[in-house]
Amino acid sequence: MLNSSWSGSAPGPDGVRGGPVPVAVVAADPISREGAVSQLRRQPEVELREQSAPGTVALVVESALDENAVGRLRRIVRGEGARAALVVGTLQERELLDVVECGVGAIVWRHEATARRLVSAVLAASRGDGDLPADLLGSLLNQVGTLHRGAAGQQGGPSLGLTPREVDVVRLIAEGLDTGEIAGKLSYSERTVKNVIHGVTTRLHLRNRAHAVAYALREGYI
Repeated sequence: MLNSSWSGSAPGPDGVRGGPVPVAVVAADPISREGAVSQLRRQPEVELREQSAPGTVALVVESALDENAVGRLRRIVRGEGARAALVVGTLQERELLDVVECGVGAIVWRHEATARRLVSAVLAASRGDGDLPADLLGSLLNQVGTLHRGAAGQQGGPSLGLTPREVDVVRLIAEGLDTGEIAGKLSYSERTVKNVIHGVTTRLHLRNRAHAVAYALREGYI
């Protein structure tokens, strides 16, 4: 187990958003909810809402992840159309891929949940970016790599989901590079990199960058 201590319009391919990000805090108990709300209340980058909805970011606070918590994440992202960031106390390694595939790309350990850290996760979620603690990112890559190796002997090759340019970009995301670093490596503009990422996530119905990395690894592209 990994121990604890990762009203505006939705952003387009360039990640541009006007005004503060609308965010709703979702927690199983009122004390946890009020703690997160108090951290965010005076942060100018966010605007607190009572409920999650399309165009909002749901900041989901959990002590640990169980079936009910996973169900809440799926309902928020797939049913309500919101983006989600997760604040969690403990997370088992086998649960991490489930969280990412629910559409959560930003995770914060509860003991690291300062106001600035929460804002950073909310902003990343609003852009569809990944924002995982380093230990969780390593675990995610190990898990999907294991899944890919296990499927390598199965009949059939990778699905035709990614172009060579998209593979190059996603591979560098998997290595931890940000948009500017990817642009420098590939001699692209940052706008081009953002458009490539937006195209991949939209066409393949992926939730965020972390989900794109998981997809590419699982399908054998990287």
